Amino acid sequence: MKYTSTQFDHAQFDPDQFDYAEAFSRNLGWVTEAEQAVLQAKRIAIAGVGGVGGVHLLTLTRLGIGNFNIADLDIFELGNFNRQAGAYLQNIGRPKVEVMEQMAKEINPELDIRSFPNGVSFDNIDEFLDGVDLYIDGLDFFVLDLRQAVFKACYERGIPSITAAPLGMGTALLCFMPGKMTFEEYFGMAGQSDDECRLRFLLGLSPSLLQLGYLVDDTRVDLDEQRGPSTPMACELCAGVAATNSLKVLLNRGDVVHAPWGLHFDAYKNTLKKTWRPWGSANPLQWLMRTVARKQFLAKANSVSGVNPSTRQGTESKSIHSMTDIDQNPMSKILNLARWAPSGDNTQPWRFEVMDDYWVRIHCEDTRDWCVYDLQGRASQIAQGALLETLAVAASDQGLRMSWAELPTDQSTLVVLDVKFEPDNSIAPSPWLPYVPVRTVQRRSLKTISLSQAQKSQLEAAVGTGYKVIWLDGKKARWDMAKLLFKSAKIRLITKEAYKVHSQIIEWNAQFSEDKIPDQAVGVDKMSLKLMRWALKSWSRVQFLNRFFAGTWLPRIQLDLLPGYFCGAHFLLVSEAEPSTTKDYLDAGGAMQRLWLEATKLGLQFQPEMTPLIFAQYHNRSISFTTDEHSQWIAKSLATSLTGLFSEEAVHMGVFMGRMGYGDRPHSRSIRLPLSRLYQQ
Repeated sequence: MKYTSTQFDHAQFDPDQFDYAEAFSRNLGWVTEAEQAVLQAKRIAIAGVGGVGGVHLLTLTRLGIGNFNIADLDIFELGNFNRQAGAYLQNIGRPKVEVMEQMAKEINPELDIRSFPNGVSFDNIDEFLDGVDLYIDGLDFFVLDLRQAVFKACYERGIPSITAAPLGMGTALLCFMPGKMTFEEYFGMAGQSDDECRLRFLLGLSPSLLQLGYLVDDTRVDLDEQRGPSTPMACELCAGVAATNSLKVLLNRGDVVHAPWGLHFDAYKNTLKKTWRPWGSANPLQWLMRTVARKQFLAKANSVSGVNPSTRQGTESKSIHSMTDIDQNPMSKILNLARWAPSGDNTQPWRFEVMDDYWVRIHCEDTRDWCVYDLQGRASQIAQGALLETLAVAASDQGLRMSWAELPTDQSTLVVLDVKFEPDNSIAPSPWLPYVPVRTVQRRSLKTISLSQAQKSQLEAAVGTGYKVIWLDGKKARWDMAKLLFKSAKIRLITKEAYKVHSQIIEWNAQFSEDKIPDQAVGVDKMSLKLMRWALKSWSRVQFLNRFFAGTWLPRIQLDLLPGYFCGAHFLLVSEAEPSTTKDYLDAGGAMQRLWLEATKLGLQFQPEMTPLIFAQYHNRSISFTTDEHSQWIAKSLATSLTGLFSEEAVHMGVFMGRMGYGDRPHSRSIRLPLSRLYQQ
């Protein structure tokens, strides 16, 4: 009896009516009927049916393999949900072999499965491999002594064996065939320490190390705790590659890449590497890789212990995710997220004084006394307004509504804000919540793809009432703005007041910085970065380069001209009412942050371009910012050029300027001080 699709909706299928030929008929064409019958007769052993092993089992079952030995001693837990085939709510606490056997038999009720609920062990390897035609490794990465024993037993019995490792968002395949290179010859782990075995196993699986280029948080890799990240894509790719090679091995057809050859496919890198390590672990290149890797692991261990604090790998994610230094109350959670608000040069000009569970007083000191870019403290106030907006977004996650008031002070450089929260059932989590900590600055060139009208409309709606966005896009407009930025950048590089700022806001040899701009995020090439570091040692060096080596040209081209042209659009955020008070600029900061968060939500990269606007406004307000007459003249020229691009009114009412477009996420960025250091002392 055969069931139609309509009948399946209304009838309980009778396993006795299962038809193997019909169930796996769609394999035919890629295999013959005779080959399908051979696959049905084969037995495959899989040690470990969690991450990769469970997907191996189901994929091979759908290929039509008829017999399995499966071993696993674990139960399903919540931490398995991102990648394991049997990880469902109804299976939490159930043995993995029990669940996976049931799932496989839901595909083919005729399966012969021998389950080993206590896992494979040194005592039952013979039984586990009894009658097996092929072994597939699904053991946890860190189970190395047992893995060596199983592969050795396979080789002694003439059983082909396959390991497909989930690495990043790809898979690395190794096959060990009878009479060819053995597992031990390839990895050379016998007699080595645990750490050395892990290192040799990793580098043997993945000599090309494709996955390391996009590991964003290396603190999630902890060899001592036997913990590492994994993705569902990698597990699925492992199953596909392993099943394909299983087919070739079992049917004796096709080229099986076996050790010392291996394959590494990385879907994230769009790259396939065929690796070759003749002599296996004794290969000179493998020896060199191990030597370098040992030093890197040692440097990381020293960094964690505080021996080498200049090593900053993993700092970004630790700062984003770590909650160990704060209490788990709503106020702490709100402040921990809100600290990701942007501020000029990552100065974070605020400190928190928690008054009670729903009330925080924020003490904000602007940077006008030392930062030429903080005209009358307005840039700091815009940043403080962004902080207020971020507090409101963070509070929405706790079902709280935020209100704030500015308190009077007797210091022009000080702003004190009382911020209060109250429960409100109508408050839903903001759609910008997940984008608060990932919103960042991209100073490098972007794609010249124009923003769509729909995107512009979304961005304009995000800024809210009282503000409008004026766009400059298209080749000519981008080129005109690029030239203006190139001109504006000269002030930064020939003015001593600007030099004083630059000499203290960059953290050198850093990918991340808690309170400055890391040098890797500046946006210039390595040679220019070295030259910049040398020059910023003293004002006389800057003058020397400017006078004799046209020292402003290279950084202006890299930091201003090229990024100015290569982007999707430039914009000017304009207040519809003339901003004059602190509150006006706090409100403007909120509009700016909403625009930035919406751009991040749309997948756009973003860079502030405030220098031309600031120096033009210095001129328009007749405020002197330097004793250098040439810089003053450039500021006057900037005011004229900006007026030509926008309008006199727009420049007068402008509160923020920048560029955005499609591009890569920056590799390096400013992060933030931990919350414990942002409390008012």
